[in-house]
Amino acid sequence: MGLTLKTKAAERAPLDGLWRRGREFLGCELAILGGAMTWVSERNLVAALSNAGAFGVIACGSMQPDQLETEIAATQELTDRPFGVNVILMHPALDELIAVCAARRVSHVFLAGGLPKRQTVAQVRDSGAKVAAFAPSLSIAKRFVRSGIDAIVIEGMEAGGHTGPVSTSVLAQEILPYVREVPVFVAGGIGRGEAIAAYLEMGAAGCQMGTRFVCTHESIAHPNFKAAFIRAAARDARLSVQLDPEFPVIPVRALANAATQQFMEAQRDVIARYRGGAIEQTAAQLEIEHFWAGALRRAVVDGDVETGSLMAGQSVGLVSAECSVAEVLNELVGQALTHLDQARQAGEQRDDRAVR
Repeated sequence: MGLTLKTKAAERAPLDGLWRRGREFLGCELAILGGAMTWVSERNLVAALSNAGAFGVIACGSMQPDQLETEIAATQELTDRPFGVNVILMHPALDELIAVCAARRVSHVFLAGGLPKRQTVAQVRDSGAKVAAFAPSLSIAKRFVRSGIDAIVIEGMEAGGHTGPVSTSVLAQEILPYVREVPVFVAGGIGRGEAIAAYLEMGAAGCQMGTRFVCTHESIAHPNFKAAFIRAAARDARLSVQLDPEFPVIPVRALANAATQQFMEAQRDVIARYRGGAIEQTAAQLEIEHFWAGALRRAVVDGDVETGSLMAGQSVGLVSAECSVAEVLNELVGQALTHLDQARQAGEQRDDRAVR
């Protein structure tokens, strides 16, 4: 079932032209990626996004290969449209997870949480899938292009979950004008169609959004989790604190609650064991990842919004009610088209004044 847009095809032409490259890369009507949110971006939301004309992405997270295989198969039962899988590079079963994607003929694999090795990129491409990765800087984006990456996502610090230190607007200015070889998708803090249109005008092939889709009917997130999003303001989505610069922990943006303090305590425990020689750094970082996965499950699945993790981007302040995926997409497309039309009219008025 496709998305029933409120606008006519001719009216969508300016937008379709801007994100044509993204649509062709993804194989869908709307170059809008669903952000991979652990426990949220599962079969139901992923299939709903793809069926509605956007592009759903399964969040593999800490899944084991057999669990991922089950999730992909279940998603394929719900949609015959393209969707992707987001795989964390530090996962100890990375090669097996990629092999599962290949066996299930997943069309797109997103490599997240680090810098992929050339052999990892080659493994995905050899399976026939397209591979995308997250670039935190221009130099790394260019390195990705040289290594054979098919597309790049740039995600600013406004995003929910694991994020970097640079804002979306700065990353876009740094990277979009200089990377033309592959499609570049922009993510982080995007909640309205005007922002999508603006990044497309800067050269983006499309945008990635997660927070806006949490409070959709198709999302399995617990009603308590959704209610917390609807109540929240942008300033409530805060970054976690790294206690020790010698022990790098990727910051996590979430709504502040008791889990925020628990994460601090978990870091202290891990750091103490790491310095005492009881645990290696990679294993310690994985343990931190497991903390967030468990805390996030308590919130998303069980509805524990006090001690569970409420990962959310700063665009959470733009979430005001629960609605369907199609309604969100229609709203975004309408806003983008209005922005483009207003810009066109303003340009025509300037031309008229110049002629006079």
